[in-house]
Amino acid sequence: MSEVGQQIAGEIRRKGAITFARFMELALYCPNCGYYEREEDIIGRRGDYYTSVSTGSLFGELLAFQLAEWLREGCGAHTERQEPSANGKAREKGQFIRIVEAGAHGGDLARDILGWLQQYRPALFQSLEYGIVEPSDRRRSRQQQNLVEFSHKVRWIREVAELTGGSNPEVSPPRSPAFRGVIFSNELLDAMPVHRLGWDAKARIWFEWGVTLQAGQFVWTRILNRGPADSDQHSADPVSISHLQLPTENGLLDMLPDGFTTELCPAAEAWWRTAAMALGGGKLVAVDYGLSADEFFMPERKEGTTRGYHHHHYQPTSSVLANPGEQDITADVNFTAIQAAGESAGLKTDSFLTQAKFLTDIAARTWNKAGSFGEWTAERTRQFQTLTHPEHLGRSFRVLVQSRGE
Repeated sequence: MSEVGQQIAGEIRRKGAITFARFMELALYCPNCGYYEREEDIIGRRGDYYTSVSTGSLFGELLAFQLAEWLREGCGAHTERQEPSANGKAREKGQFIRIVEAGAHGGDLARDILGWLQQYRPALFQSLEYGIVEPSDRRRSRQQQNLVEFSHKVRWIREVAELTGGSNPEVSPPRSPAFRGVIFSNELLDAMPVHRLGWDAKARIWFEWGVTLQAGQFVWTRILNRGPADSDQHSADPVSISHLQLPTENGLLDMLPDGFTTELCPAAEAWWRTAAMALGGGKLVAVDYGLSADEFFMPERKEGTTRGYHHHHYQPTSSVLANPGEQDITADVNFTAIQAAGESAGLKTDSFLTQAKFLTDIAARTWNKAGSFGEWTAERTRQFQTLTHPEHLGRSFRVLVQSRGE
């Protein structure tokens, strides 16, 4: 059993069955031995799965083009003020523009964006501050190595909530109390721990799937649920099913087979709400595997959307408990819930599109503009087809854009 597997097993022996959210949290993020803490490549040809970034630089370049347009429209320009002068008036030091990426993986996307902006939008690049939200020291170290040429432009923080003030000692001088600019993530929310909930057709109740040990192997089991969620409830604690937005219509419930399983991710909703509250003006953007709420309750998703990836082999739900720390674990994002979380914090939803539509709309504005974007070479065209083809990455990825006016 792997090192992280031993830690999970030890926690089960001490406390009893744990939620799948807790299993996923440990398997992916356990310090020193979690999957995302590994030193070797986990993305691309030598890893376990491909991403839009691993297809080449075009994804970052198109995103940079869109970011530049948003920033040109006014979201993100600030005037930094120094200490008061002798006459008591603050002196303007100059404008800066802010982009923040959450979940930067190895830093490749940041490098592609910054490289394109430096070449094609030098004035914007000159005024730019690029932030990366990264709680892991190991991942931060890898990002710093990958972004050494842009070290003068990039600042790291541990939590998105730190954007709201100057409490973070690593960002100096402190910025305005409300962040203005663009906060975005690419394949972040789908890696946050999910709760797996099952439908008992006979008893007509929802229950939560947990994880326990049996003959030295991790297996699924039903677990008891807590009462109404307290404000301090941990995201990996058993969820309060009576407070969840699950189907209640008899017509739909009658069609659900016994054991039908779906996922909920309070951690993703909470993260998005925190980011929305930090945004004083600008855009909040997510690119991720995902579905609308209704799409989760289709017959072909009887086992839910949780799956793993190991050496580019799809691992079904029945295999995601095997070899924790050695494979990626993910589940589709419920974009209906994420959208509602942002709107509850006062954001306006600008668009919810497939990645194919989002990137095609951007690309259409770059064609025949080699001087302002770069030539559409055969290699760029190949990458674009992979990014937008419905059988590759175009349909399975969705893009949510929300905003708050200045």
